[in-house]
Amino acid sequence: MKNDVVNVIGAGLAGCESALFLANMGIKVNLFEMKPKVKTSAHKLDSFCELVCSNSLKSEDIETASGLLKVELLKLGSRVLKVAKLCSVPAGNSLSVDRNMFSEQVTKLIKENKNINICECLIEEINLTEPTIIATGPLTDDKLMNNLKKYIGGSNCYFYDAVAPIVTFDSIDMNCAFWGNRYDKGGEQGDYLNLPLSKDEYTKFYNELINAETVELKDFEKVFEGCMPIEVMAKRGYEVMRFGPLKPVGLFDKRLTERPYAVVQLRKENENGTLLNLVGFQTNLTFKEQKRVFSLIPALKNAEFIRYGVMHRNSFINAPLCLNSCSQLKEYPNIFIAGQLSGVEGYVESIGSGLISAINMYRYINKRNLMPLPSTTCIGAILNYISNTASPFNFQPMNANYGIIDCNVQFQDKKEKKRYIYENSMKEIDKYLTKCFLIETNKDKKNID
Repeated sequence: MKNDVVNVIGAGLAGCESALFLANMGIKVNLFEMKPKVKTSAHKLDSFCELVCSNSLKSEDIETASGLLKVELLKLGSRVLKVAKLCSVPAGNSLSVDRNMFSEQVTKLIKENKNINICECLIEEINLTEPTIIATGPLTDDKLMNNLKKYIGGSNCYFYDAVAPIVTFDSIDMNCAFWGNRYDKGGEQGDYLNLPLSKDEYTKFYNELINAETVELKDFEKVFEGCMPIEVMAKRGYEVMRFGPLKPVGLFDKRLTERPYAVVQLRKENENGTLLNLVGFQTNLTFKEQKRVFSLIPALKNAEFIRYGVMHRNSFINAPLCLNSCSQLKEYPNIFIAGQLSGVEGYVESIGSGLISAINMYRYINKRNLMPLPSTTCIGAILNYISNTASPFNFQPMNANYGIIDCNVQFQDKKEKKRYIYENSMKEIDKYLTKCFLIETNKDKKNID
C-alpha cells in the first residue's frame, strides 16, 4: 500500500472529492487537470471545482432527496461539501455558493495537501495498469472519450443528453390514465401508461407548448438533429405531434365512450415502476415552463417531476453495462469512473460519486472487498440505479430522488415515509462507516471486511 499512487483525472467536483479523500487517508495522488492550459468554451476560471451552470446545490431540507443526500455525504466526511457550506450565500432552504470563493477554497485545500501532486496537462489515454479514477465530467475531451471507447465499446459512450421528463407514479391521476400497449399487444396490463387528451385539451396544450419559454443553448450544447425537441415538433404544425409521439391510434380506454384525440405515453423508468418518463418529450423548455405546460395534461395536473427534460452536450457512459455499484469498471478493475461521466446528474450527486469511488479505490488498493452503500440510502440508491436498476437500452443520467430509494415499509403519509427513510439512512451510514473503519473505533484504523 505504501507505494501505491492513484491517478485522478479531472479536478471538478468528483475529482477533487476523490483526491482529497485519498490524500487524507495517506495515499499519494496525481491529480491531472487540463486547466488552465486547455479550457472548454464552458469554463472561465483557472481554479478547480468550477460550477459551470447554476451556483445552487439545491435544497437542504431533509424532506427532499437533495437534502437527505447532503446529510449523508457530510456524515461520510465529504470535504468538498464542507467547503460549499462555508462559502454559502443566502438562498432560503437551498445551499447556494459564491462560486468564485468556492472554487478558490477547494483549490487551496488541494494545493496545500502534501499528498496531492497537481499535473496541469490534458490526458488523452488511459493507463490500465495504474489505479485511476476518471472524473472528467460532462465535457470530457474527445480524445480521452475515444480512448475510453476502446475499452468499454463505442456504443456505450454518449455525447448528448436527450432526456425526457420523469414523474413519480403515485403523483399521477389514474382517473385520467390507463395501462396498455398499442392494439393490446404485449402483455395483459401493457407496458405503457397512457394519458388521453380530448381535442380541446390537446389544443390548449399545443398552444401553450409552442409559445413556452425555451433555454438558449450555448455553442457547446448544440444538440444533434436525430432527436427533435417536442416544442420544435409542435411548431411544425398542429397535427404533427398526433402523427408522432402523441399518436392515438390503437389506444383506447374502455372507461371512455370516445376515442382520445391524442395520447401521451409514459414508460417505466425503473424496475418497480415508481418512476415513469414521458415518451418523446425531449425538450429545451425551461424547467419552470415544463412544470407549467406539461401539467396541463389532465393526468399530470399534480405530477411530481423528479427530473426535467434536457437536451445538451453531456458525455457519459452506459453505466449499467460498464460499472458495478462501486463505480469500478467491470472489465478493468484498476479503473473507476466518477461524477457525471459515470451517469449521475447534478453537483452534489457528482460529489457523492467521487467520494464513494475514492472509498472503494482505497479498499481496492489495500486488497479489501469493495463496499457499496445500500440502496436504502440516497447515494447508494443513485449508484445502484445507474449500475444495476436502469435499463442499458435507453440509459440516461439520474439525480437524487425518493423514487429510487428502497423502502421496505409501507406508508400512507409521504412525510412519514420520508422521515423513516432519513432515519434509516443515518443508521445505514453509521454501519457503513464502522464496517469500513473510516472512523476510529477503539483508536484503531485497521480495515476489515
